Amino acid sequence: MSHSPHVVTVTAANFHAVVIEGSYERPVLVDFWADWCAPCRMLMPMLAKLAEQYGGRFLLAKVDTEAEQALAAQFGIRSLPTVQLFRHGQAVDQFMGALPEPQVREFLDRHIPRASDGLLQQAQTAMAGGDLAGARTLIDRAHAEDPDNKRLPLIEIQLLAGSGEIAKALEAIDGLPLEFMNDPEVAALRGQLSFAGAIEGAPAEPELSARLDADPRDSEARYQLAAHRVLRGDYESALEHLLELMKRDRAYGEDAGRKGMLAVFDLLGGGNDLVARYRARMMNALY
Repeated sequence: MSHSPHVVTVTAANFHAVVIEGSYERPVLVDFWADWCAPCRMLMPMLAKLAEQYGGRFLLAKVDTEAEQALAAQFGIRSLPTVQLFRHGQAVDQFMGALPEPQVREFLDRHIPRASDGLLQQAQTAMAGGDLAGARTLIDRAHAEDPDNKRLPLIEIQLLAGSGEIAKALEAIDGLPLEFMNDPEVAALRGQLSFAGAIEGAPAEPELSARLDADPRDSEARYQLAAHRVLRGDYESALEHLLELMKRDRAYGEDAGRKGMLAVFDLLGGGNDLVARYRARMMNALY
């Protein structure tokens, strides 16, 4: 273990270079331990084994808290073992106690890029360029090399959507494991799929606009026009139509205007200026 390039003993003298600076290049897992701590002695060989199995995708840094008491105090270590994961110069997550190996793997996989992630990124780029066959080949390679990559189902759903199989994509997203329930990427994808489904067989934008000019109460035309605008990236116009639909006809599509606005918020993310402005307008209209 002491000769592994993926495991290193850290002191106050080299902590900044190894952990802080090193975490800009790859994740650094810092194991705060002590010789008198029996759970530490149980955990350490398992962490070293994982460092080897992950093949350098993270560095394991060991800190003997008896010898480095000031360092342990600096990072708020109050119980042993405490394991902190550093990324981009900061501790971004931690666990305490000798967790079972599956839980430690789950902890690591939340932060450490997988070898197949590059293939999936290439597949998304291929899809964006319209090369669905190339995307399929890349996804199949990722599946063969790393079938446990949790992003695989999401990319598969994106490919279904890109191929026009909206119903199958919606069915697949509804069948995702519970762990995806609060995933922002899943929420955004679900919103895109719902808008794509809304315009299957729907008229083109000019016809829908003409229908609204003739009858502003045409809720179906307003919602379908908003869906068109979402899918071509005109989010402000889409939100304006969805807000108007919410004000005029809460019964249409079981409050489709409000639900549509929430779906667009998921697509854009919480920090977007449009989200802040239209969320406020939505709340004012509701209350």
